Amino acid sequence: MTADHQTLALVLFSAFVAVTLGITTWVSRNRHGSAEEFYAGGRLFSPMENGFAIAGDYMSAASFLGISGLIALFGYDGLLYSVGFLVAWLVVLFLVAELVRNCGRFTLADVVAARMSERPVRIAAGTSSVTVSVLYLVAQMVGAGTLVALLLGGESEAAQAWTVIGVGTLMVVYVSLGGMRATTWIQIVKAVLLMGGAIALTVLVLVRFHGDFDQLLRTAAERSGHGDSFLAPGLKYGGDWVARFDFISLGLALVLGTAGLPHILSRFYTVPTARAARRSVVWSIGLIGGFYLMTIVLGFGAAAIVGPDAVRGSNAAGNTAVPLLALDLGGGADSTGGTVLFAIVAAIAFATILAVVAGITLASSASVAHDLYASLRRRRSKPRSEVAVARTAAVGIGVVAIGLGLLAKDLNVAFLVGLAFAVAASANLPVLLYSLFWRGFTTRGAVWSVYGGLVPSVVLVLLSPVVSGSADSLFPGVDFQYFPLQNPGLVSIPLGFLAGWLGTVASAEPPDEAKHAETEVRSLTGAGAV
Repeated sequence: MTADHQTLALVLFSAFVAVTLGITTWVSRNRHGSAEEFYAGGRLFSPMENGFAIAGDYMSAASFLGISGLIALFGYDGLLYSVGFLVAWLVVLFLVAELVRNCGRFTLADVVAARMSERPVRIAAGTSSVTVSVLYLVAQMVGAGTLVALLLGGESEAAQAWTVIGVGTLMVVYVSLGGMRATTWIQIVKAVLLMGGAIALTVLVLVRFHGDFDQLLRTAAERSGHGDSFLAPGLKYGGDWVARFDFISLGLALVLGTAGLPHILSRFYTVPTARAARRSVVWSIGLIGGFYLMTIVLGFGAAAIVGPDAVRGSNAAGNTAVPLLALDLGGGADSTGGTVLFAIVAAIAFATILAVVAGITLASSASVAHDLYASLRRRRSKPRSEVAVARTAAVGIGVVAIGLGLLAKDLNVAFLVGLAFAVAASANLPVLLYSLFWRGFTTRGAVWSVYGGLVPSVVLVLLSPVVSGSADSLFPGVDFQYFPLQNPGLVSIPLGFLAGWLGTVASAEPPDEAKHAETEVRSLTGAGAV
């Protein structure tokens, strides 16, 4: 890219950052400083607004960059991510959305603690929520670094590092100043931009092939070097039993993980009623479904037009497939049209990352303040002091995410998000479902369920090929790989449910029937909900 073209792209980046900072500044002038305002935006958002915000929160760098890149490199096997991310919303719609809105106040721990001993449950759920959030943040940091490195001319280590640091700093500013209200509006703006960019690119790809999707697939298969096997299962997850079990493990994590993501659950508290929460999910499913259908076109379009070799040459994990596709569709690297389209797509992707990291940071800082801090100082803490702790926690979480983002810069962002989904499905989903639907569930069962899913999932990732033992690992020079699967969900998700059951049957305390009855009525009717 020429210096003029780089300047154009950087101007678009800066314009979005300026707009979002303007929104944050405007909202911060009108805040009341209460916990409800900071965590839930005053619960004043409409179902449509919240639906767009949920879609903006969910359609992350993994969706726009990672999934399209995986499809461009591995064809059919990359589709698993699109299908898994979308199907997961049926679990959220039918099992979680309304019940969580009625039972909780700000965080996942509110739902579980409604019928348990608060302190141990809040500490366990808060720890799990922060862990999941940090893993999710790392993926966004990696996506941001990849984008700006490409923009500045290849694999620039310094550009990636400074971009990760810059994104981390911005997310702390967004959360600390604007809270949920600013974060929501940033996510709405980002959702509109992302859908518009995806629609434009999808139309351009289909126009290139005269609307013939079959020709698009045939061309992608020819350029892939794999022939028809590019369009069949098994290119990435075929072969030996390890790869097949990895496929199953990833599918379980993607389908079950969404219902345990802290930043998604917190969005249900921003609307006034449970009915509004359900309608929010319907809005988000429509937007997210349309978007994931377009990622299929973009992924195969990148394979057919750019070619997997060029995508892999730019970024081994495939994270640059969509920006390279935009560059080609606009006329090529030497054309103004190609550079403008590339710059627009890169700016939209960067906007995607900023909006998502703001939502995740807010959810994780809320867990630190509302669950961990408040559980230790509940008698003396006040809403304002709790909000101050949340703002401070945002800084600490930002520092941790920046450090891990620098470490994992060469991994595919969709793959990294898959790990976060596995931890969420292992630690958060079992305790949430048991709390809502099992009358005999106890405090010990809740604590065991969280740690019984959290600890194995994290340990198995550390002992997997992701961290050591292969050329693509975080530490390729060492080998302490003892677990063969890249995604731990197949083992850790059942362990989370099993630990919750064992903790309950081994508990000396009888279940509190009165509290369960109260929680059941509240979850189903909304009576007494905040």
